[in-house]
Amino acid sequence: MDGKRFHLIIIFVIFAPFFLGCGPKESVFSGRTMGTTYTVKVVSGFFKQDAVLQEKIDARLEEINRSMSTYLADSEISRFNHRVSVGEKFRISSDFMQVMQTAQRIFILTDGAWDGTLKPLIDLWGFGTAGTRSKPPTAEEIRQGLQGVGFSSVQITDDCCLAKTNASVRLDLASIAKGYAVDQIAALLRNSGADNFLVEIGGEVYADGHRRDRNPWRVGINTPRPEAAVNQVYWAVSLSGRAMATSGDYRNFIELGGKRYTHVIDPRNGYPVDNGVVSATVLADNCTLADGLATALMVMGPGKGLDLINRIDSVECLIVVMQTDGTFTDHYSKGFREEK
Repeated sequence: MDGKRFHLIIIFVIFAPFFLGCGPKESVFSGRTMGTTYTVKVVSGFFKQDAVLQEKIDARLEEINRSMSTYLADSEISRFNHRVSVGEKFRISSDFMQVMQTAQRIFILTDGAWDGTLKPLIDLWGFGTAGTRSKPPTAEEIRQGLQGVGFSSVQITDDCCLAKTNASVRLDLASIAKGYAVDQIAALLRNSGADNFLVEIGGEVYADGHRRDRNPWRVGINTPRPEAAVNQVYWAVSLSGRAMATSGDYRNFIELGGKRYTHVIDPRNGYPVDNGVVSATVLADNCTLADGLATALMVMGPGKGLDLINRIDSVECLIVVMQTDGTFTDHYSKGFREEK
């Protein structure tokens, strides 16, 4: 999968020393997955098998990646994309099915502002598996690419199968797959007996319980400027039993013909968004939903975006718009400040 830029910063705290043998233990697990890095922090007074848990985390992430990575030729998603027979059923795993069900929900909620069939346009603009390009695509190339876009052209059946109604449709679920992986690692930790933990994959986060000092987990949103350090915090939020995901235009972009183009593409016209939104953060009960909605808000903008989020239970957001003078304007949902 493509390496999404880091937007969230775990705010680390220097802890006072504990007496030998006293106080909870904090274990940190890290590695690479889905073209990016992950960090898992577990606070526990009893968990002793760190090596075993590290193996379980890596195995679960590998399983999800092999299902939904467009960069692996034999992944489930790649094999589905290469199928061209309209109406042919393609059986998928439980992981793929759960992501597709959430993808369908986000597509409907956002009225198509988020679409999981953008792969032809992602490749066309040089952000996908086809590699980079030296100049922007032509209007005709974009028109042709749009013919293969439309999540409603993928049927999801009750027997865990997918089928195409448009042979040129190709899926790219990178904008929610990392969020799903975060949720699955959180489930793995709970099943291992952990109550206090934080999971971060490529900047997408889920936290539960508390830190080692018994204070809430604190997660920071990166300042949305290309020159900002990855640990430069723009806004901080307390998380417990919640997920947080951010999408932005300031880390993953290309410059063609002297103009900068973000990796976030509007499914409705085939062009990278250019509406002033530089960052969109979503808080939700699960990271899969938060991940997809954050991308959708980049496309929708603050007006329609806030209207949507304010209608969804247990979901909050912060949308940051850069003005022409380089300053930021914050647009946040009704309950966002309460999460701070």
